[in-house]
Amino acid sequence: MPTYVVLQVVLKEKLIGTGSGNLPELEKVINEQAAKGYRLHTITTTASGSKGFLGGDRIQATMVFESL
Repeated sequence: MPTYVVLQVVLKEKLIGTGSGNLPELEKVINEQAAKGYRLHTITTTASGSKGFLGGDRIQATMVFESL
């Protein structure tokens, strides 16, 4: 089992209202790694805009998980 795992999740703005439309996806990734014996060590985010059709702001979350 690797000592560290690095994963990225892109959080997308909701079409209507404010906030992220896919926070449950981020939670799922964290819980899956916890079930494998990892804990969240570090998380960083980078924000960017999207100019495409129905585009909205995007936040890229990069997470480093450490084995327990």
